[in-house]
Amino acid sequence: MSCNWGTELWDQFDNLEKHTSWGIDFLERYTKFIKERADIELSYAKQIRSLSKKYHPKRSREDESRYTWCLAFAATLRQLNELSVQREELAENLNSQIVCELTRYTQELKTERKTHFQDGRRAQQHIEGSWKQLESSKRRFERDCKEAERAQHVSDRIDLDNKTDGEKRCSLKARQTAQQKKQAAEESRKDYVTSLNQFNQDQHQHYHTLVPVIYQRIQDMEERRIERICESMRSSAEAERKVLPVVSRCLDAMMDAAEGIQPRMDTQQVVEVYKSGFDPPGDVEFEDYSATMRRSISESSYLDNRTEGRRHSRKLWPFIRKNKPPPPPPTSPSPGGVANSPQSPPPAAREPITQRLNDLMTSGSRTRKQCLRSLKRGLSLKLGSSPADCSHLPPEQRRKKLQTRINNINQEIQREREQRDALLKMREVYERSPQMGDAGSLEPRLDEVKQSLQKLEDELRRHQAWLSEADSRLSDHSNRRQSGGCGLNSQATTPGSSSLKQLDNRSPASRESPDGSYTEDHSAELHFKSRSSEFDDDFDDEEPLPSIGTCKSLYPFQGQNEGTLSMVEGELLSVVEEDKGDGWTRVRRNLEEEGYVPTSYIKVFLDSSAKGFVQSSRLV
Repeated sequence: MSCNWGTELWDQFDNLEKHTSWGIDFLERYTKFIKERADIELSYAKQIRSLSKKYHPKRSREDESRYTWCLAFAATLRQLNELSVQREELAENLNSQIVCELTRYTQELKTERKTHFQDGRRAQQHIEGSWKQLESSKRRFERDCKEAERAQHVSDRIDLDNKTDGEKRCSLKARQTAQQKKQAAEESRKDYVTSLNQFNQDQHQHYHTLVPVIYQRIQDMEERRIERICESMRSSAEAERKVLPVVSRCLDAMMDAAEGIQPRMDTQQVVEVYKSGFDPPGDVEFEDYSATMRRSISESSYLDNRTEGRRHSRKLWPFIRKNKPPPPPPTSPSPGGVANSPQSPPPAAREPITQRLNDLMTSGSRTRKQCLRSLKRGLSLKLGSSPADCSHLPPEQRRKKLQTRINNINQEIQREREQRDALLKMREVYERSPQMGDAGSLEPRLDEVKQSLQKLEDELRRHQAWLSEADSRLSDHSNRRQSGGCGLNSQATTPGSSSLKQLDNRSPASRESPDGSYTEDHSAELHFKSRSSEFDDDFDDEEPLPSIGTCKSLYPFQGQNEGTLSMVEGELLSVVEEDKGDGWTRVRRNLEEEGYVPTSYIKVFLDSSAKGFVQSSRLV
């Protein structure tokens, strides 16, 4: 259906002006809508990226790269980050392709609309001026006609009254005036006819030529505005449609990551990570207490009986609570880190292990237990460094650790060999073309690479030997498990046998401790561990030690190891066990938290009764 504003709306100039003004306002409002939507998309993208970065692991962790559910979550976060990129691209397209273009077009549209309506107003003013001129000539013609008619009546009346000479002269003057008025009326009529013809011509031109052209331009402008809005809406939808394939791929990748989660594999991975390779504990032997035994127990026989009686309970190590001694305190807790600064506490002195052992053997029962705690801490501090062959780990974990090291060494060997081959090829090129470089300058680097290769190969052979040893021990464990696992249980059935001698004569596999450590020391270490494990059973079943005083912390201390207790500067704590010479004091907080703190970090205030007890226990 065709329509023309010039013919259909020829008398709606004011309404057209209001309508086009409202259309431009709508265009500006739509531009603002697109801009705010782009801002929302950009803000959403930033929030999604921030969320993905927040929950993405800060550094590569072996645990998160081992399990399928961790890998799936990491893949989801990566795809979520890709979604934020697509949202940013959508916001950029909306701003560049729609908002900027609509803003520029709105300014052009305002200028064009102003020009069209100025032309319309000029045409309107012209026709109004022509109409006013017509009205003026019409009123003048009407006035002149009335005056001519009135003059003619006066002249006719005077002619009828023609009596005297004076009246004849008045009649002549009246006829002259009537004749003048008639001429003026005739001129006014001509002027009126001319104005009327001119107005009709102008009016025809206005409503049939000027107005249709101007209104058609305004109509074209309005149609272009509506078409531009249509194009902007299509562009907005198209910009979002462009990112949909990428968004769909991201969602498909998320679905694939979720489908890749394998619960059975993850649970099997837990076994691979935490499997120790130890045999389960054997049956608990029956101990017959019905037979009366009359023995005088000395200090040494007491220890032997305790060792012999506890030999069976050593198999229950998974259910025994173990307290690991803390590491040595730092020598400089001050921010400056200077060891000899006035603010730094003095380093904790260590008492020789032999002196602690003498205190253990010459003290009373209760004091002996306290000395044994100190002895265990000192021994652990002495033997605290992990060996290079990973013998401190459980068999299965040791095998995996060694295998990982072997793989890393093989990778380093491969890199060194590639570097050696590259240097050899470069040397050959230099030898064939001396102008390219000196072949002798590569010899130091070649020697360095060869030495590095030799060290890596020696380290590889050493780790392979350790791995073979670990595999053989694992196979021994498997054979004992299949044959009933009675090798260790059959050796500890007679209450009167010598426990320390049997411990020394056992196989290397039987010397693996319950906490996963392994040692080749056949005398001192097992001797200390056997005695300390015996007394640890008494400690675990014992009531909490009473407080023997209070202390005030002089410096802050962060207890990062098991068995230590963190404290802040100026904190008041209860003293449970005095320093035995190893530089550590056992303290308690709120009857719940208990642990060791460096003696040099605190100031101790012992009770008077506690001082007498400590002195008497040292003299026993």
